[in-house]
Amino acid sequence: MKATELTPSRALDTEYTLSDERIASYRRDGFVLLREIASADEVAAFRPLIQRAVSDKFNEKDDQGAARKYGKYFGQVTNLWLRDEALKAYVFARRFAGIAAALMGVRGVRLYHDQALFKPSGGPATPWHQDQFYWPLDTMHTITMWMPLVDAPRESGTMSFAAGSHLKGSLLDISISSESHEQFQRLIESQSLPVVDHALRAGDATFHSGWTVHSAHANDNPWMREVMTVIYFADGTRLMQPDSEYRRVDMEVFHPGQKPGELAASPLNPLLFP
Repeated sequence: MKATELTPSRALDTEYTLSDERIASYRRDGFVLLREIASADEVAAFRPLIQRAVSDKFNEKDDQGAARKYGKYFGQVTNLWLRDEALKAYVFARRFAGIAAALMGVRGVRLYHDQALFKPSGGPATPWHQDQFYWPLDTMHTITMWMPLVDAPRESGTMSFAAGSHLKGSLLDISISSESHEQFQRLIESQSLPVVDHALRAGDATFHSGWTVHSAHANDNPWMREVMTVIYFADGTRLMQPDSEYRRVDMEVFHPGQKPGELAASPLNPLLFP
């Protein structure tokens, strides 16, 4: 099947069966690894579209490809679904959104945004951080799917998770940086939190909570670490009053025209499941 034939009604729409054990593991640890949630053929169909969208964005030489201070750690491009109609089949996939809803234990999920995260050969380790530090979402129910488009051994830049770190919400009021890495490392050690990482194959995925403390290894392989992510939040979530410049910017970018207290449901946040 050609990539242009892959639509939300025809591809990535079948259910992925989750065991009670996997759901319990996610809720206990704040992350879970799921094997083969996309087939090799499905990944192969979408990979060139994602590569092209990333290349086009960087060639535009704007700030999106290296948002905030992430540039030295990885290249980031968001909302690829707006750039390529065919990529909506991937980002809007009911299979992925259904997994997110089941893991969080919520009836419906909306899209926060997608993002391609490409780490070049020689790219340094990504410091410990919490994603939801940046998000103006008044909920504990946020989750990120992190899927490599190529096989990803640990030395290519896969993620490490501090198990159980999500249970207390915001732990440190700090953005991603060498300082965040040092402070979270001390916290992980002081609380004796287990650190877990995985090797993944293309089409495998990890799902982690927005408050799970995580990092990523350096890419010591000679090829690009190509990863596509989709971030979901529970339907019915309201926007919080931004308490930082980071959250103010995210509200403007990903919830345009909306105000604190409103349901997070702008045209950029469609309902993906059910």
